Amino acid sequence: MLRREFLRRSAATLPILLAPGLIPSAFGRRTDEVRLVILHTNDMHSRIDPFPQDVLPTAGKGGMARRAALVKQIRAEHEHVLLLDSGDIWQGTPYFNFYGGELEYKLMTRMGYDASTLGNHDFDNGLEGLRKQLPNAGFSFLSANYDFTGTILAGAFRPNKVFERGGVRIGVFGVGIELAGLVPDTKFGATRYLDPVPVATEQVKVLREREKCDFVICLSHLGYQYDTEKIDDRKLATRVAGIDLILGGHTHTLLPAPETITGPGGWLTRINQVGWAGLHLGRFDVMFRRGKPLSATAAVLPVDPTHG
Repeated sequence: MLRREFLRRSAATLPILLAPGLIPSAFGRRTDEVRLVILHTNDMHSRIDPFPQDVLPTAGKGGMARRAALVKQIRAEHEHVLLLDSGDIWQGTPYFNFYGGELEYKLMTRMGYDASTLGNHDFDNGLEGLRKQLPNAGFSFLSANYDFTGTILAGAFRPNKVFERGGVRIGVFGVGIELAGLVPDTKFGATRYLDPVPVATEQVKVLREREKCDFVICLSHLGYQYDTEKIDDRKLATRVAGIDLILGGHTHTLLPAPETITGPGGWLTRINQVGWAGLHLGRFDVMFRRGKPLSATAAVLPVDPTHG
């Protein structure tokens, strides 16, 4: 897709400053410059097909085949792409009731997802139902603040994963919402919820100091913002330094552009979330020079009949 067409299709496009005074004059390719394209979804809720034509205002929109076509198009145009999800893959259509999540995982695998985190609805078939479908997922589930020790899912999930694209090291970790009071106890059993703030702090330390990552992404299913003391993406960003980008879920928030939050030591963290049901594909392009992030653009891409 030409840049002009990319901007036309965007519901919102935002230039984001990452390093003052170091913005390249153009996004042209150089031997010491790498463009990383981060694509992301959240709260897909088993929406395999487009919405029916009689369901307003979403009539005829969405659908995994269309999203796959859009992702394929972007991958054909850019060498370094990550495709990520922030949880609640399951629940919401008869596909889940009938197939138990198998179809969602298989389609995401064919689409080439790199990683996802767990949402509360991903426990809707209990730990046994989740374990049963994991072999159908050809991508990583990242969960740092759910402790599955003593359950049938002990050791099934890793807290983080490092991806390398064009010599740039990208560390990704996942955090989820407290399940008690939200999910029946019988569904998550002995799974322990850990406070996301110290967990995220430790994950950033591991990824930056031990793994030498140039860019750190948090896949969050905490929710964008609450009026209570309940932890959310905005609070997490104010309390934990070192996260470059929080890709959120749970609250079905459609942000027209990423929000920038100032955290400890003046660290700037960007937060984004793109609604629900796969109606939009989030895009966040970061330009690196010799491994250092310089600038970025962000867009919300509608998944509509023009794709596929």
